[in-house]
Amino acid sequence: MAQTVFTGNLPKGAKTFKPGKIIGAGCAAIAAIILIASAAAVVPAGHTGVVVTLGKVSESTMSEGFHLKIPFVQSVETVSNQIQVYEVDAPAVSKDLQTVSSTIAVNYRVQSAASAEIYRNIGSDYQAVVLMPAVQESVKSVTARYTAEQLITERSAVGEEIKENLAYKVGEYGLLIEKFNIVNFDFSAEFNAAIEQKQVAEQNLLKTQTEQEQAIVIAEAEAKKKVIAAEAEAEAIMAQAQAQADANQLLNDSLTELVLQNKMLEQWDGQLPMVNGSDSSLLLGLDVNEVAKKTETSTSTGE
Repeated sequence: MAQTVFTGNLPKGAKTFKPGKIIGAGCAAIAAIILIASAAAVVPAGHTGVVVTLGKVSESTMSEGFHLKIPFVQSVETVSNQIQVYEVDAPAVSKDLQTVSSTIAVNYRVQSAASAEIYRNIGSDYQAVVLMPAVQESVKSVTARYTAEQLITERSAVGEEIKENLAYKVGEYGLLIEKFNIVNFDFSAEFNAAIEQKQVAEQNLLKTQTEQEQAIVIAEAEAKKKVIAAEAEAEAIMAQAQAQADANQLLNDSLTELVLQNKMLEQWDGQLPMVNGSDSSLLLGLDVNEVAKKTETSTSTGE
């Protein structure tokens, strides 16, 4: 298809259309945008910006937020300073040569001041390079100082010691241990069976001791009952004897001469003893002893 070429003169005042200028202006705008974008650096929250200038790590770092850098010359690598979780199985051997399977959980983070040093010397894989071997070594070295039974009964102390050991090892690299947890301790089937048997034996022993103590308490209670009963019986006998003695004393005090004469009269059958008329007297006027003597005399003489 043929194109129509305008060969006439443009109206006075009309501007000539120049595509090259428009393209150039567009390229300049794009270049400016690219330049501005390459000069801007945004460090996310909880991170540190490590400045790399032509491949060399700068000692200065950038905190979280917006920053400017030299376009095409500098780059900013971010290093997380947030708390990270590392969980791993850590087999070890106890002091009494029992195999111990431990599950460890570590909360750690990279210190901001050490971000550039870690990036320069270790890189981004500091967990595998520094933390992993340190955890394994710390668990093994501390576990070897405790027996299997102590690992169970002193679990918190073991965990604290491992944490201190681990913090010392990774602290020189700029890693900070926030929290250390022993998620689980597991032992061999033989050791678990031995522990179960020991617990059963201890429970049986405790049961026997309890039964013995109960038997002793019952025996002591029965003995106390018998003692109390014997004391009560003795007190009753003493009280009865004292009452009888008091009664006898009262009776003895009440037996006067007149009372004895009255008793004699109550028992007299009405017959006077056989005596001479010249010696007879009224019974009531005689002394009891004298009457008895006269009675004996009369009986002996046959009068």
